[in-house]
Amino acid sequence: MAKSKLRDLPDLSALATPGRVFSVKVTPKAARDRVICEEDQIKMFVTAAPQNGMANQAVLSLLAKCLGVAPSTLTLKQGQTARNKVFLYDP
Repeated sequence: MAKSKLRDLPDLSALATPGRVFSVKVTPKAARDRVICEEDQIKMFVTAAPQNGMANQAVLSLLAKCLGVAPSTLTLKQGQTARNKVFLYDP
């Protein structure tokens, strides 16, 4: 499987403060990976299917790339099986 090309990702590095909580609305099985920021809500579209945590891993790595941090510093706190997820940034 070819790796998707990520274009036009927003720079969210200003939001990467220790202890920050991110609310993310996820749409799995999208046509392409993309991120949209609207006020306090981050909307993410990932091509991964919501099976065996693949979509969660895709969201985690995409969010980390937008924030400019390592994926290991983000923790999924809520929404393991839901579309609305809450991530905690703790370096």
